[in-house]
Amino acid sequence: MTSIPQLITLWPDVLSGTPVFAGNARAVKNLLDYLRAGDSINTLLKDFPWVKREQVDAILALVETLLMEQVS
Repeated sequence: MTSIPQLITLWPDVLSGTPVFAGNARAVKNLLDYLRAGDSINTLLKDFPWVKREQVDAILALVETLLMEQVS
């Protein structure tokens, strides 16, 4: 599994320290907002072309792992 620092970074000067995709300043919360609104990952990737599919997949896998650890 990819580690959190490889996927998500926190920069105090970027978006007030909001977690962002590593390598760019797009908030990870955008991914969650899109999914919650019923939008597809492809829509997110079209709207934010600097976010890579591999990043999205890895973050979702991480969320799944963390969730499963909490309910086990």
